[in-house]
Amino acid sequence: MNVPTMAEMMAQGKQPEILFWVGASGSYDDRAKKITRAFVKILHKANVDFAVLGTEESSTGDVAKRAGNEFLFQMQAMMNIEVLNGYEVKTIVTADPHSFNTFKNEYPELGGKYEVYHHTQFIKKLIDDGRLSIDDTVLKDRRVTYHDPCYLGRANGEYESPRDIIRKMGVNLLEMKRNKSTALCCGAGGAQMFKDAEKGDKEINVLRTEDALKTKPQIIATGCPYCNTMMTDGIKATNNEATVEVLDIAELIANSQNL
Repeated sequence: MNVPTMAEMMAQGKQPEILFWVGASGSYDDRAKKITRAFVKILHKANVDFAVLGTEESSTGDVAKRAGNEFLFQMQAMMNIEVLNGYEVKTIVTADPHSFNTFKNEYPELGGKYEVYHHTQFIKKLIDDGRLSIDDTVLKDRRVTYHDPCYLGRANGEYESPRDIIRKMGVNLLEMKRNKSTALCCGAGGAQMFKDAEKGDKEINVLRTEDALKTKPQIIATGCPYCNTMMTDGIKATNNEATVEVLDIAELIANSQNL
């Protein structure tokens, strides 16, 4: 997809506008790779000069920290900061709210100070700056509900950028009863994605999917690869695969623009 690495850019004496931090899910999970590709298509469409770290990108350490291993988190963070500062990275954009939160709120005290955007914030900026236009006819009047990722919403107070983008597509945006600051977690946060629910409990992702289904959506939109996985599993568990899609906002844009 013609995506340069920071090493390649620096070898040519160039400094990209942004570093796109792909993240573990966006790099290795087959479903999340589609989100990564959709966002790359948007960056190309808007003529954004960007690069990735490629094989030099490691885990942010978010999962280790949430699971209680602060020592491992700091090891991973310090290695990343050394690489990022070595390339004189100023601006990071990521489609993963967990990485967004970690870069924005936890790396600065370890020496990693960057301007950090969630991809929905950056896409909104591209639209506001006139670098990206949205076709509001392809998905017009489709019934869409939006799930707030915890680390984008409650942790960082970003509720409007994703909704602004969704509204620009001409869809019928339907809010769940629990939304914004009262939104229910998808069940993946705090390293919970890597364990089963406690015995006797209904899976959180199923509870959240039931919230979404009450709006009778055709599409459940989100802005996090982990939320995407959990909501997709919830759709499967409730036997709604034939009628409801789960799509990242970047995918909605890429689909509406035929990218």
